[in-house]
Amino acid sequence: MSLHPVLHAVTQRIIERSRDTRAAYLAGSQAAMRQGKVERSQLSCTNLAHAFAAMPDGIKIHLKEAARPNLAIVSAYNDMLSAHQPLETFPAIIKAEALKVGATAQFAGGVPAMCDGVTQGFEGMELSLFSRDVIAMSTAIALSHQMFDAALYLGVCDKIVPGLLIGALAFGHLPAVFVPAGPMTTGIANDEKAKVRQLYAEGKVGRDALLESEMASYHGPGTCTFYGTANSNQMLMEVMGLHLPGAAFVNPNTPLRDALTRRAARVAAEISAQGSRFTPICEVIDEKAIVNGIVGLLATGGSTNHTLHINAIARAAGINVNWDDFDELSAVVPLIVRAYPNGKADVNHFHAAGGMGYVIRELLDAGLLHDDVTTIMGRGLRAHSQEAWLQDGEAAFRDAPAVSGDDGVLRPAANPFSADGGLKVLTGNIGRAVIKVSAVKAEHRVVEAPAVVFHDQNELLAAFKRGELEKDFVAVIRFQGPRANGMPELHKLTPPLGVLQERGFKVALVTDGRMSGASGKVPAAIHVSPEALLGGDIGKVRNGDLVRLDANTGELSILVNAAQWASREHVQIDLSANQHGVGRDLFAGFRQLATAAEDGAMSFAHPLWAGR
Repeated sequence: MSLHPVLHAVTQRIIERSRDTRAAYLAGSQAAMRQGKVERSQLSCTNLAHAFAAMPDGIKIHLKEAARPNLAIVSAYNDMLSAHQPLETFPAIIKAEALKVGATAQFAGGVPAMCDGVTQGFEGMELSLFSRDVIAMSTAIALSHQMFDAALYLGVCDKIVPGLLIGALAFGHLPAVFVPAGPMTTGIANDEKAKVRQLYAEGKVGRDALLESEMASYHGPGTCTFYGTANSNQMLMEVMGLHLPGAAFVNPNTPLRDALTRRAARVAAEISAQGSRFTPICEVIDEKAIVNGIVGLLATGGSTNHTLHINAIARAAGINVNWDDFDELSAVVPLIVRAYPNGKADVNHFHAAGGMGYVIRELLDAGLLHDDVTTIMGRGLRAHSQEAWLQDGEAAFRDAPAVSGDDGVLRPAANPFSADGGLKVLTGNIGRAVIKVSAVKAEHRVVEAPAVVFHDQNELLAAFKRGELEKDFVAVIRFQGPRANGMPELHKLTPPLGVLQERGFKVALVTDGRMSGASGKVPAAIHVSPEALLGGDIGKVRNGDLVRLDANTGELSILVNAAQWASREHVQIDLSANQHGVGRDLFAGFRQLATAAEDGAMSFAHPLWAGR
């Protein structure tokens, strides 16, 4: 199948737009390469002695040899978060396997891993997005010792994988293998969980019933099973060629999961400069790989958070991506997966129906993915149209199923759930925004109603409890951007807005903040840019202004006289309450430096983009 013309056109535009910055990035990566020598051979004897003083004598012997690759392990392990708790055992598995193939491995460093599910709706959520950049910097610190010839990155959830990847790309000369932990086994049905949340929001059940429901859903080790940002991360790593085929959604603490972790260690040694097929990450993450990531996101109905993260990842590799690229690709990429919140199934069901191997093969055959890319498996994405299985106790790969195991969850590209990817760019006199409509019913995709303005999500919740929102309205929640308060997710709004929509009211959300990858059925124009704090026109909206949100045509406008709109002043509010407590004091510099959402909401000024 020839490449789809829109995929080709968008890719070529990105290549041209990124020509100078990409060339600078590759030049920097090339300059760091050691021409086949191990990294640690550049260190003095004193430096080297410091680096393996604590190693067992047998490992020291290997580390003194100048021909053996040494693998870095960078991990987001902690035992509070279910998604990362299984990573505790991975370093020992990796170290043992590395020795078997003539390499060594050291735990280079840990990175923080916070959970949006725990901080959702509370002050800690205002650190969430910036934690991605802290993770990137922590990764750089772990690798800064120049002891390593390849790296394995252990992480799963929302900001962790993008942060690890941004950090890895700062060391473009090093090969990289991403190692997931997998989803927890299936708990109660997602729609049942959502129903209990709505009943709680309406005051019809108590906290005890809500907690029992949540515990039945989030019940064991592994990633949450809905298709939110965490599992979108795993899709992304697979379609961009940084995972082993079929690795994304294998449950933790199973023989296949451990076998995949062992295989990841062997692959990391193979693709090191001392291995049989040197593959630095700068050659894996290129313009075509980034486009493949966007296509994967659209075809699976993935998280809107990746309209920030993919852009930030791309910039770390010298590539300039914007929302127009997402919008144009969305128009031609079919939605072939329905997993909650876009359907009733969870990721375990999706994986059993055919999983990522099926998705990649369907999209390749439809001309909607670039096959001519480099992955950790070699040249060509087709190798990732396979699934993993256990053969004689080891991970092996075979062709993904030819037919979906459940066409209510996974369909061929020729018979999709919808002809487009369900992600739209909205523009108008408020600014630019994105909206995910793959879970929004057709009758809810156009809302024209008066604005009700809030400066905090708790204000809306209080108004809902007072019964003041029993009407058609568009909730405008502003001063939620990266510069204002770190751009927290506003997922806490989903249950009350869902209740009002089910009661027959026309409701929508417009915000310069974020919504969770778990949100969906209420139309939400998010990431509005410029944000209110930077003079974005969302700061001009007044209570009662007629708002038109049209996800079909891509319009987001305030329907007021143009001259009146132009003459309005931007609202100013006191944001001092966002600056202190729960560690927010330490992130003042991040807030001051944060770029716009479309530029990835990055808090560090990357040298490749100086003056751009």
